[in-house]
Amino acid sequence: MSAESASAIPRGQVDLLDFIDFSGVECLNQSTSHSLSNAIKQGYREDDGLTLESDADEQLLIHIPFNQVIKLHSIAIKGPEEDGPKTAKLFSNKEHMGFSNVNDYPPSDTVVLSPDTLKGKPVVLKYVKFQNVRRVETTDMKSLKKIEDH
Repeated sequence: MSAESASAIPRGQVDLLDFIDFSGVECLNQSTSHSLSNAIKQGYREDDGLTLESDADEQLLIHIPFNQVIKLHSIAIKGPEEDGPKTAKLFSNKEHMGFSNVNDYPPSDTVVLSPDTLKGKPVVLKYVKFQNVRRVETTDMKSLKKIEDH
């Protein structure tokens, strides 16, 4: 989250960075040189030159556990307008999801991302679905640029 998107956090809300259990964070299909750390770790996520990209196709499956129960109000995703994600499906409190079973569960919310929201503007979620969150699974669908072999 950039400084400008951090300033867009509504009053009474906080950045959940300090509540992420980084030992359990996973990202399926991530490129080794463009990993999830670039998107969520302090000091990396503010650098527009560091990105999260898929190494296989247009999908990523991201698992973010928290070290305590949280209430998730909104999510901020930053990316290039032309190559950034178009849709993010969020699953609250689901464990052991993979590409083989992700379609077996209905998402808790589906976020359609616009050029405006890809600038890091927080998108308000279906708050009632994210009241007692221990973990979030998210998948970016049909949106990420495939990394070509060099």
